[in-house]
Amino acid sequence: MKIKYLLTMLALSILMSCQAQTDFKSVDIKEFKIEIAKTDVQLVDVRTVKEYSEGHIPGAMNIDVNAPDFEEKIKVLDKKENVAIYCRSGRRSKIAAEKMTAAGFKVIELNTGFLSWDGAVEK
Repeated sequence: MKIKYLLTMLALSILMSCQAQTDFKSVDIKEFKIEIAKTDVQLVDVRTVKEYSEGHIPGAMNIDVNAPDFEEKIKVLDKKENVAIYCRSGRRSKIAAEKMTAAGFKVIELNTGFLSWDGAVEK
């Protein structure tokens, strides 16, 4: 009986370690709006400059996650404050969130991207 228990615990341990671990918070549009309304949140659009110029969430700064100097540009952000990020559909923001959390930032990511944004837009 003990062997069966130990094997079960070992299998569960292996399964838990294989799951993707994220150190950032991925949220829906409703929660994202709540987060960015806070005064101590830095809002970052990680799309291209062209996409950003076509319309973005008011107050967002643009730091393109695919730019070669992305890691250098995020250094202007304050690691003591949360960073709320978004992209077009949610794919690039997850990549940016991984890079930013690895660099020591506390990140909140819009899981559905700008395509789901129904608030004000700035150009």
